Amino acid sequence: MNFNYGFILESTAKKIKLELQRKFNEIGVDITVDQWVVLLELHQHSTQNQVELCERCAKDAPTITRIIELLVKKELILREECKTDRRKFNISLSKKGKNLIQKLLPLVIEFRKQGWNNLTEKDIAHIERITRKIKENLK
Repeated sequence: MNFNYGFILESTAKKIKLELQRKFNEIGVDITVDQWVVLLELHQHSTQNQVELCERCAKDAPTITRIIELLVKKELILREECKTDRRKFNISLSKKGKNLIQKLLPLVIEFRKQGWNNLTEKDIAHIERITRKIKENLK
């Protein structure tokens, strides 16, 4: 079996992350790609606790905690105690966070289109199927 495929996937993911970060920096937006992932997750699925964010963003608890702290300081998210479980917090987008999503989402969509340029629907379906299978195999 050729294990170069793993390197290709990893290096492609790193390239995507680096280039998207460069775009954020170019327009003077003070967030990281990892912070963007959390903001987008909250935009797509509304209020969540930190455990749900860990799972959905594929991050460990210390990383999510750090990201939440930074986003609270930047006033992009709100953190409130969970009434049913004192160990958890409800995390949601603030007005400032929602405005940032509206500003960045078109840029991110365009960036993704650029990456998928010249790929057919069949190519994209294969990539989705294969990457999902890899994730399943690693559970």
